[in-house]
Amino acid sequence: MSLSEPDHELVAAELGREPTAAEAALFENLWSEHCAYRSSRPLLSAFESEGDQVVVGPGDDAAVLALPTPEAADTPAAERDADDYGDTYVTFGVESHNHPSYVDPFDGAATGVGGIVRDTMSMGAYPIALLDSLYFGGFESEESRYLFEGVVEGISHYGNCIGVPTVGGSVAFHGGYEGNPLVNVACVGVTNEDRLVTATAEEPGNALVLVGNATGRDGLGGASFASEDLAEDAETEDRPAVQVGDPYAEKRLIECNEALVDEDLVVAARDLGAAGLGGASSELVAKGGLGAEIDLGAVHQREPNMNALEILLAESQERMCYEVDPADVDRVRALAERFDLGCSVIGEVTEDNYVCTFDGETVVDVDAEFLADGAPMNDLDSTKPTQPDRDLPDPELESTFQAVVSDPNAASKRWVYRQYDHEVGTRTAMKPGDDAAIVAMREAAAGATPDDSEPVADGTTASTGVGLALSSGANPRWTSVAPYDGARAVALENATNLAAKGATPLAAVDCLNGGNPEKPDVYGGFEAIVDGLADACAALDTPVVGGNVSLYNDSVEGPIPPTPTLALLGTRAGYDAPPARLDADEAGDSELLVVGPSGDALGGSAYLAAAGGTDRFPTLPDEPADLVSSLASIARHEDTLAAHDVSDGGLAVALAEFVDDDAGADVSLPDHAAAFEETPGRVVVQTTDPDAVAELAGDFPVFRLGDVTTDGTLSLSVGDESVAVDADAIRDLRGVIERELA
Repeated sequence: MSLSEPDHELVAAELGREPTAAEAALFENLWSEHCAYRSSRPLLSAFESEGDQVVVGPGDDAAVLALPTPEAADTPAAERDADDYGDTYVTFGVESHNHPSYVDPFDGAATGVGGIVRDTMSMGAYPIALLDSLYFGGFESEESRYLFEGVVEGISHYGNCIGVPTVGGSVAFHGGYEGNPLVNVACVGVTNEDRLVTATAEEPGNALVLVGNATGRDGLGGASFASEDLAEDAETEDRPAVQVGDPYAEKRLIECNEALVDEDLVVAARDLGAAGLGGASSELVAKGGLGAEIDLGAVHQREPNMNALEILLAESQERMCYEVDPADVDRVRALAERFDLGCSVIGEVTEDNYVCTFDGETVVDVDAEFLADGAPMNDLDSTKPTQPDRDLPDPELESTFQAVVSDPNAASKRWVYRQYDHEVGTRTAMKPGDDAAIVAMREAAAGATPDDSEPVADGTTASTGVGLALSSGANPRWTSVAPYDGARAVALENATNLAAKGATPLAAVDCLNGGNPEKPDVYGGFEAIVDGLADACAALDTPVVGGNVSLYNDSVEGPIPPTPTLALLGTRAGYDAPPARLDADEAGDSELLVVGPSGDALGGSAYLAAAGGTDRFPTLPDEPADLVSSLASIARHEDTLAAHDVSDGGLAVALAEFVDDDAGADVSLPDHAAAFEETPGRVVVQTTDPDAVAELAGDFPVFRLGDVTTDGTLSLSVGDESVAVDADAIRDLRGVIERELA
């Protein structure tokens, strides 16, 4: 670790002296790209983050949102007012653990889960759901498969052990991630106004208490490591920068945190993540305009002879820093002991500088706000990206269909989610494998008590509550071809996932991943995904309430595609939703429709990845908020039997996913573009009342695709070609990941 010369001069001028070794290392980590967002912060003001539902927005460990009442849950957020929100809050946050997951895929991914869960806990919330969005090099690569298997194992091990269900997410493969995979993890928690905690220190004289695992030497310099390109020898040379997780300690910490919040013992909290104790404690007091006095020797340690810098910057996992009233310290210590966790009173909040001592010597004495927020922003050059021209091939239908349906990006992800315990906690109403997950928030309706089974005034029962619909992901093929429009499409795609299950967006968090921003073409692509995501979320009336930025995702293979992971949370009344599979029982009395406009282009599609050629990115629909609201209303309609969004692979893949052993479809499409374009904002619907669908769609187009059959076969005619594939053959095509990794 070393502080750059310009930063060293700035720090020395502010201090009026040379920084100590511990101060230099602390500034180097807290002023890194990973912590200070020096290249991205100037761009983030593009995001709109306010709304009646936003209790705590960007800047804390996680955002806090008020849930609408069951009666208002189906109303789009832009049409609600403050009175439509109840007393239940949810927290929402997302983090990346990209470089660590390349060096050590199991521990890197596992500790990414642990970190976002502790971000949730630090807001006084109990974690109830996880989403993971994962990106790897080409599936045919042996190294990519090794990383893929290790990351999934790490996520499943940690999440399963702590008892938080992983309910959804995404997986993408793209050659641009060779040598630099991405692991983005989001978490949802539940709390309320009385339990809410923030990361803002409040009162000089309050104690600073460290609770959790003992501090070791793992994860040293993790923040600075995450702010550099990955070197060819990173797997060996950077191993000490990767943290090692203990999920059983995290589970005890979750329950201890819950007990501390229950007894109102926490004034403020911050989890120990990037830059370890130094990062958490300095940011905690800086947000309150305060300082601290910390005795590093008081920190409970698991390794002998640790020095001040190691104690200050180690990123050992499963640790929380609490601001506690001195009168409550003994009770905090007793609760930590009950859950078999370490507990150290390491100092107190002050009105002065951030001061750390070790063995009687002052090793850090700086202004906390300068340390936490004083990093200068970078002024970088950028080159605006361009789109390719149209140069389309004309391949044979059957082989192209098979290639697209078996594309790892479009194929079944069952191999991934079957390793996750997605039902622990008994809230998971819509499981992984559908367009969006639904998590049940069982709140009483219309003032009824939760145990009251009698109908209430609006016809619902007391068990009726709000369904949280969750979706996350990005599409690197889209954002490689057209970073700005591709990012807009990512937002609309996630919103369409919610709409297909009858939900409309409440709020979003993002994880913005890019390569080395010092390269103008890379920074131009990154600027474009930020602007595209911001514009799309604004058009969807969806505040972006928090997020994460991860840059310098370059390896010897080059920069990653600009990757704007969006995690989107929506609501609907109740938890029932139309499935993404056809209903054979109503085959003769139902029609198969697609709702939503075509973009009439194949750029960024699985079709071009299989067949070759180039094309511009599809034209995206106008008025996306109205479109999503209409799609959600159609999905909630009583005569809608099934609903599934159109995404990777276009209509061809959506229809293939719809088919099962009992139900098939007979569909005619005019050409290859209609069959394989991937324009988001479209939903395939099986309905017994097509007139109702047309009425709810309003000005948005509705096309009849064909008939639902009972032969378990997709019969697809495209122009003068046709292909017929039964359910077994489709399962075989879509099972490429499971088959290859079995």
